[in-house]
This record gives sequence, structure tokens and C-alpha cells, in this order.
Amino acid sequence: MRVGICTLGCKVNTYESEYIVETLEKAGYAIAPFDSVCDVYIINTCTVTNTSDAKSRKMIHQAKRRNPKACLVAMGCFVEANGNYRDEAIDIYIGNKNKSAIVSLLDEYFTKKEEIHVPFGPKEKFEDMFLTHFEGRCRAFLKIQDGCENFCNYCIIPYVRGKCRSKDPKMALKEARKLVENGYQELVLTGIHTGHYGVDLETSFADLLKEMVQIKGLKRLRISSVEATEMTGEVLEVLRDSKIIANHLHIPLQAGSDPVLKAMGRKYDLKEYEEIIKKIREIRPDISITTDIIVGFPGETEEMFLETCAYAKKISFAKIHVFPYSERKGTKAVEFPNQVDPLTKKDRARRLTAVSRELELAYAQKFQGKTLEVLIETSKDGISTGHTSNYLKVKVKEEIKPNTFVKVEIKECFNSYCMGVVKEEEACLL
Repeated sequence: MRVGICTLGCKVNTYESEYIVETLEKAGYAIAPFDSVCDVYIINTCTVTNTSDAKSRKMIHQAKRRNPKACLVAMGCFVEANGNYRDEAIDIYIGNKNKSAIVSLLDEYFTKKEEIHVPFGPKEKFEDMFLTHFEGRCRAFLKIQDGCENFCNYCIIPYVRGKCRSKDPKMALKEARKLVENGYQELVLTGIHTGHYGVDLETSFADLLKEMVQIKGLKRLRISSVEATEMTGEVLEVLRDSKIIANHLHIPLQAGSDPVLKAMGRKYDLKEYEEIIKKIREIRPDISITTDIIVGFPGETEEMFLETCAYAKKISFAKIHVFPYSERKGTKAVEFPNQVDPLTKKDRARRLTAVSRELELAYAQKFQGKTLEVLIETSKDGISTGHTSNYLKVKVKEEIKPNTFVKVEIKECFNSYCMGVVKEEEACLL
């Protein structure tokens, strides 16, 4: 049977989908492009914004139109957030629990030909998944954590992902070693609240990092996202002592105005955030720090928005992922007064995105004329593309085998990428 899989949302979903692919292939299923005619369609959904919900529904209906007789599986955050959601296109409903049971669920469906609803229920334990390959990628994701207990006033994710749960460190290290053995030189640690790893076990994120960086053959260990409050002294020590940790951190800010941060329920103020960034840059002066910012949160005035723009420039982010505030039913912010109108949110998103482009180019230009190490990921039509440790996208006019590290002198910088030339003999800055 042919199975097409569509993955929406975060790196955790990407990891889980890859595990599902591996599991289905072992069971004899053939993985096919999602936009082809398949016997089974799986949509791993997202619900972080209204746009995510709309896209999840769109993918569900597109698949069913492609083959009305196919078994359609909808799983993940959108399904769980909308517990009473029913759609005649869907045959199997799975939330964020028991995704790993996909083979037995498909067996049950094809035996009984009856709609299946997997109970959501509390998520008490980490759902173990073990990957050996990451198809079509030169870097592999490794899910080490699930769940979030921050309960920010705008966010639905703690309600659909459950409490913080961590992968057993021995299993995490075993999986990392296996991925490296299979040729992956860069791993990306991911989770819903990655830096909260270990709170349910007798360990910590810093302890896991210390072990990971010692894996033989691992050249880069990238952290997908980490909260400012989780950049503890112990984590900073690993950052200082190991060059295996990539020179890039994604640290969500969400707002550059203290009143907005307080209304959001964030657990720091601007001064604390800035102090943490300062400590990081004392250790890694050239590090790329990217962030998330929400514009148009209830009560955000034009003055507060301008304060956010100014603060973003002050911090000198390498890139900002800009999100207009999206009402999420079940969160506190939905009931807040002074909701910002859609046109204002759209305008602020446009203006902050322009700031991000300026900052992105300014950061990249700091490396013009310098030599960086690039992991080549694709090579086509005489152009090879990859990323540096500090996550600059670099292109060179040579065909180089993917999954190869090369030294590249940066010649030109644009908003979304840099052009460079291979320099075999030169030492690298990063």
C-alpha cells in the first residue's frame, strides 16, 4: 500500500513523521509523495495559529479529493485542540498520544473499516521513538522532550502537548550515536520546551549536552530553540567549552515591551533577557541569535510596538520570526480587552519583518571576506548549498557531494543567503 505523509508545524512534528515513515516502511508500506494518489494519507497537523488550523483542514480535504477511497489519518495538535472536530474526510483521529501505534491502527481500520478515535488522555510518560535515518536530509533531528508547562496566556500548546516529559538520557545518547554511525554529522536537539529537558528525571539539559558533545564523529550539535530562562550557568559552560555546539541559538523573545511581556505571562523582563544575551555573547561573540516575536497582542499600543522594534535592533538579532497574534480558544488572552484589529496586526508584522531583513543582512555582512565551514546539503545545476555553524545559508558555484564539510570564503551577502568560494587551505573562523 502507498502512504503519503504531510507534516505541518514544528521540528517535533517533523521528527515524529520521520519515525512514522520508518515504522511504516518496516511494516511493508511504500512511502509515496503526498501529492500523488495513495491508499493512505497521514496529515500530522499543527494548531499554533489560525493559519495553521486552516492549512491542516486544507491538507485533509486536498488528500481526500485526490483519492476519496483512501484511508485518511489526521493526527497531532489540531486534532487534539479541536476534540469535538469531526470531518467526513477523516477515518482515523489521533492526538499527540499513540502516534507510534500507527501500524496497528491501520491494521484495525482495514480489518473493520470503521472510523477510529484514539482517546487523548493525560500524557504521563515520554512516548519513545527511535530513529536510525532521516530521509533526504544531511542533518537529523532528535526529539528529546515533549510537553510544556509555561502556560503563556496566548499559547494553546501546553493544553495539546501535555506536561513536560523527557526521553531517557541513555536512549537519547544511543539514538544520537546510531544516527552519527549512519553518517549524520550534524544533529538538532528538539522538543516542545527543549531546555526543560530532564525536569521529570534526575538529570538536566546541561547534563545531556555534556554527554552529547563527546559522541565520536559528531561535528555539530544544534539546539532547535531554548528559552532565555533556561540558559543556566551550566548550559553556558557547555557552550563555552565545546565547539561542537553550533554557533546559533534560537531564543524566543515574543515582545520587546515589558507591559506586553507581563500580559503574555512570560517569565522574564527586557533587562533579564538582555543580560542573558550579554552573557552568551561574552562566550561566543559571533553567535547568531534568532528569535520569535508576536505583534498585535491584546493591549499592544503603537508606542509598545515601536519599543519592540527598537529593542530588536538593540539586541541585534540575526533574524526575527514574526507572528501576528492569533486568538486561540481556551487561552486567557482571548478574553483580554483591547484586542488589536487585523489590519493593524498585518501592518505591524510587515514593519517588523522589514526590521528583521535589515538585521539579517547586517549580521551576514559581518562575515564577508571571512572563511566559514559549511555543511553542504544540496547540489544541483552547478550550485551547492549548505549552512554554517551560525546558520548562514551559503551557496558556492561548484557541485559538491551533499553531507560534506567545506571551507568557504564569504564573498557576497544577500537577505536570505551568502555567495562564497571554496578555500581548501584556509583556517575557518567558525
